[in-house]
Amino acid sequence: MGTTALERPTSRGTTQARRRRVVGLSTLVVLLVIAGAVSLAVGARALSPADVWHGLFAAPDSDQRLTEIRLIVQTVRVPRTVLAIVAGIALGVGGALIQGYTRNPIADTGLLGVNTGASFAVVAAIALFGFDDPFQYVWFAFLGAAAAGVVVFGLASIGRGAGNPLTLALAGQGVAVFLAAMTTAVALGDKESLNALRFWNAGSVAGVGFDVIWPVTGFIVVGLVLAVTTLPAINLLNLGDDVARGLGVNIALSRTVGIAAITLLAGAATAACGPIAFLGLMVAHVARYLTGPDYRWLVPYAGLLGAVILLACDIVGRLVVRPSELDAGVLVALLGAPFFAVLVWRGKFKSA
Repeated sequence: MGTTALERPTSRGTTQARRRRVVGLSTLVVLLVIAGAVSLAVGARALSPADVWHGLFAAPDSDQRLTEIRLIVQTVRVPRTVLAIVAGIALGVGGALIQGYTRNPIADTGLLGVNTGASFAVVAAIALFGFDDPFQYVWFAFLGAAAAGVVVFGLASIGRGAGNPLTLALAGQGVAVFLAAMTTAVALGDKESLNALRFWNAGSVAGVGFDVIWPVTGFIVVGLVLAVTTLPAINLLNLGDDVARGLGVNIALSRTVGIAAITLLAGAATAACGPIAFLGLMVAHVARYLTGPDYRWLVPYAGLLGAVILLACDIVGRLVVRPSELDAGVLVALLGAPFFAVLVWRGKFKSA
């Protein structure tokens, strides 16, 4: 049977939309590569492209200047660049997922209490065990973030409102407020905890080595795999639970896998960098504007946008107050707060 005149424009429009999305993804990849190269070159000591190349690939030699360049590139700038990319992808994808599962356009990964759970675990570990090395307390931060996510999901799964997105949001807010109060109480009673929390809470991709980055990346990869498996279900869930159930979606299983993915992504990123506010919220809205509501496209866009924005904020933070630095989390918040205000002012909160 031949294609009707009505079907041909629809097919052509779908093809054009897919082509635009592919071009957009490719553009974001190119921007990420450029930002990564710039990240290796800028800082308290500016490096030329030749210096960066030497720092990455040249064999050790006796030249002191070249040895210093190699140390700067390999032990300082490569780790923070990798962490900014990995954490940005995790927070971007996590932000898109949490908005999809809660159908809440102002939801962020902090809604599950992962930020406050990680903060409480950090101060508790320092106060109880005297840890002062990121490799020591990053695991407590991850466990705290994961435990908070499990508690929030558990509370939202019981009672008359079980499984309701509003119940999840309320449970997350309640747990977050409680943990924030506990964090303050512990930190005020222990000077070392207070000092560590002050710097960790700013959100930074600096000063973390590959001994932390590689294990954290493993958790993020697992979270991304889980996220990919849930994308078709999120599209159906956003049509309403009844419609999704009628189309064969196991709602309880889908939400469980989705919350597990969000907890792994946000928990691992927060454990390594500290809490970085607004990033997931911002990139989810920008990705939705660029791609529409299809989460099969929205989530990859959000991940790449998260990486580009976090890396760009880290670069700007190294330049604006040289030779000192501003933490990336501070600049993300400075960017995110006006973005949030503009969304409210223009009434652009759309259903996820």
